[in-house]
Amino acid sequence: MRDRLDAPTLAYWEKRNLRGEKRITQFAKNFYRFGLLGRFIGVGHFIAKLYGKDIEKIVRCRTIEEQRSVFNQEVAPLFEKRFVKWVTNQRASLFGLGIPPAQYDALAGGQKMVDILKQRLEKVACGFAQQDNYYTWQAFARNYAPLASGSLPPYLQEKNFVGLRKSAAKLSMEQGSVTDVLAQAPPGTVDRVVLLDAQDWMTDEQLNDLWLAITRAAASKARVIFRTAGVETILPGRVASDTMNKWTYRAAQSLELGAQDRSGIYGGFHIYELNA
Repeated sequence: MRDRLDAPTLAYWEKRNLRGEKRITQFAKNFYRFGLLGRFIGVGHFIAKLYGKDIEKIVRCRTIEEQRSVFNQEVAPLFEKRFVKWVTNQRASLFGLGIPPAQYDALAGGQKMVDILKQRLEKVACGFAQQDNYYTWQAFARNYAPLASGSLPPYLQEKNFVGLRKSAAKLSMEQGSVTDVLAQAPPGTVDRVVLLDAQDWMTDEQLNDLWLAITRAAASKARVIFRTAGVETILPGRVASDTMNKWTYRAAQSLELGAQDRSGIYGGFHIYELNA
């Protein structure tokens, strides 16, 4: 891939650290231990060990019942510790999870953050069999199941490699805000938009600009999906009704698919479909 990378990307991966190692070598050392999220999870493991808990036991379980038992013995007690309560009460403490201070209140929803995090982590640990949830492995083992004995993200599954390689040439990349990119797209040409959870920390003005751009670019029956830290969709009352009236919120399907979200961090998953 090296010869196909643009100069800034190549420079990023070939940058050397204080030991003279290129950043690309992180893949050979378990890439999921690096970066903001990887180091945040590492701190969580370190704190657990300080309290004499082995949270990696989760991935050695054979049934969901065993996973729940281990969670109650090794993980849940950590949320009763005074230090953990204090840390999670700091608005900047969850930045390592990709939750900026602006999203902190939406995640808390008026409850204590330590209780919310316990609930969300319990879903990761016990909501699905560990063999079927690669997020469980990332959180509790900091890697994936060895020898493909557990689930993997679709893009890492061997059966998908040939198709992924063939489709790579169809991708195009834009560096800029979604609003700006959609504003430049020809009207009626966009079928699907994935917004992740960025809307949680947008202002009302930004939300309205975004949904005006989406609506203008959307093709017939286009769909938009996104997650929220809280349970409910954040759009009603914030995006102008003239815009929202052109979309249908697929509430039942959103609730059904949200329950299948194995990452456990988010409170809600939402689907909107253009009326025509």
